[in-house]
Amino acid sequence: MMTPPVLTPAALRAVTESEVAREPGFLQDLQRALAAPPHAISPKYFYDAEGSRLFDRICGLPEYYPTRTERSILAMYAGDIAQEIGTGCDLVEFGAGSCSKVRLLLDALRPRRYLPIDISAEHLEQSAAELEREHPGLLVLPVAGDYTKTVHLPPRLAGAPRLGFFPGSTIGNFTPAEWLQFLRMAARLLRGGGLLLGADLVKDPAVLHAAYNDAQGVTAAFNLNLLARANRELGADFDLDAFWHSSFYNAAEGRIEMHLVSRRHQRVSLDGETYELEEGLAIHTENSYKFTIAGLRRLAEQAGFRPGAVWTDPRRLFSVHWLRAPERE
Repeated sequence: MMTPPVLTPAALRAVTESEVAREPGFLQDLQRALAAPPHAISPKYFYDAEGSRLFDRICGLPEYYPTRTERSILAMYAGDIAQEIGTGCDLVEFGAGSCSKVRLLLDALRPRRYLPIDISAEHLEQSAAELEREHPGLLVLPVAGDYTKTVHLPPRLAGAPRLGFFPGSTIGNFTPAEWLQFLRMAARLLRGGGLLLGADLVKDPAVLHAAYNDAQGVTAAFNLNLLARANRELGADFDLDAFWHSSFYNAAEGRIEMHLVSRRHQRVSLDGETYELEEGLAIHTENSYKFTIAGLRRLAEQAGFRPGAVWTDPRRLFSVHWLRAPERE
């Protein structure tokens, strides 16, 4: 098999941004969501530049505990994490966004290279540039793309184990089948290294409800931005005032569900087609599963990882797991 060419950061960015721009999935997936049940679309389409900015605002809200809790864990235990997993790695972050949490680990881990992956190319470019200015000795190679599909990374560095970083409990946005698919892909990609994974824990439903229904309405704006993005990028004619943001905890499934609910009977045009939406029709935009520590460790083992240390906050709201990847495929 041929070794892929080594690209400069600028060339790598240009290639991957072009690939994202040609991605037809948003139109096709939205057409399916509007046309027939189950009226659902992947939450990955939240994250254009505006959606990424709104999510950054969500992370600072008083009700939204996951970000500040995970950050407190990473800040408190950065030294312990480095002692457990080692330093001088080739650091890959899945869904890097603003690259904010990795900053808490850089001094302790001292990676030789940082490869942030995110679907929002514009937001990723800005975040990577800021990080390079803050850490001039760190080689940052942003990779714009969908990390749930095949990820093409630069060649491995000799003598630098590949460490994955997947914070934010983003794994909770996947379906159970997708959990396993992603973890198996990560186990192959990170062979000889491992994955540092953030996972939100099962807790009082009242805490969860408040976190996804903030008083300022930022989460509602984040949810509705998916429709605004369709208007901007796909030429759709969604009336955002004709939809409610709905978010609730489904205890039987162990997940927060987020929906966009049609306030009235309406017609929506998209790519030359007209779709009839009845009053009360709900478009399912996101799940956020919550885990137990034991359940997450079993899942990791099923995917081929060897679970290692776990770090939590005093209230056990959130957890950070070290998962050792297999040495060989």
